[in-house]
Amino acid sequence: MKTRMLAMLILALGSFWASTAEGQPLREVFKQVNPSVVVIKSIQTEVIAGPQSQLGITADLGSGVLISPDEIITAAHLVETADTVYVEFSSGEILVARVIASEPAADVALLKLVSSPPSGSVVAKLGDSDKVEVGDQIFIVGAPQGLSWTLTVGYISARRRPNTVYSGLSLAEFFQTDASINQGNSGGPMFNMAGEIVGIVSAIISKSGGSEGLGFVATSNMARQLLLNRRSSWSGISGYLIAGKSSKIFNVPPPGEGMLVQHVAKGSPAALIGLKGGTTRATIEGEDLVLGGDIILAVQGIPLNIKNYEEIRGILSRHHPEGFIRVKILRGGEQLELKAVNSP
Repeated sequence: MKTRMLAMLILALGSFWASTAEGQPLREVFKQVNPSVVVIKSIQTEVIAGPQSQLGITADLGSGVLISPDEIITAAHLVETADTVYVEFSSGEILVARVIASEPAADVALLKLVSSPPSGSVVAKLGDSDKVEVGDQIFIVGAPQGLSWTLTVGYISARRRPNTVYSGLSLAEFFQTDASINQGNSGGPMFNMAGEIVGIVSAIISKSGGSEGLGFVATSNMARQLLLNRRSSWSGISGYLIAGKSSKIFNVPPPGEGMLVQHVAKGSPAALIGLKGGTTRATIEGEDLVLGGDIILAVQGIPLNIKNYEEIRGILSRHHPEGFIRVKILRGGEQLELKAVNSP
């Protein structure tokens, strides 16, 4: 009898220690990290679709997470061409932020607050996504459909290497998850059960734009490498890569490659160098494009194409105090060169 009671006591203590080792209940972890999550609202000027193309003000809503007292990680597509970015904290206070790094090819961006965050804000820890395995439980906090600070829970369904999910995001390493994700979650954090950020929700969710039990989240290590270690430059433009058949449509000179500039954010490096965005919406080969803007042919003498994309991004990310950035463009059928001091 004594032996049996001793065995039961050991099992009970073992269960207690295992529970403690696994961490706190989800509700407690959520309470700890929730103040680190923010709502992102970006305002931009763009060509509005309609019978007569005209400029209009549009807004986009997403999420983000505080990773330092004044820095926030979010999704690049939310802020890449934004004229103004607003950040709302759980306290209700709204502050302005500016983009300091962005990598559209991975859909991650880094914001810097222009003033101090409100008291009670929490900085979340950026975890090691290489330690995450398929089957691990995770949770996501964001603003799906504008419903701020919403918690959804799920599991890691798969790990997707770069260039295996969507060709437009050639640098993105993704986690696939069954956690519910909707519009407004983009840019928000995915946490492990210890409350560490292991991913940033991407825009590539589903064909319908709603939750269908399948979501893709950029890994935290990829975001750290591109935004903090390498500090990818922010250009402030959205563009469409031209190659093949489309080069004839846009009358691009040999070798027939470049990037059509569609939108340019006010005050961005692209705006300061003199790049101009489009003025007319059109659908070409199934693509909804804004035409009439500059076509970038080369940067620092390097032709702009998919093959040279990473090399050009690397050049733009490096600071050369006495150097210049040279951009060769096609504008109105004429080739021009724009030049500005390289000071990312």
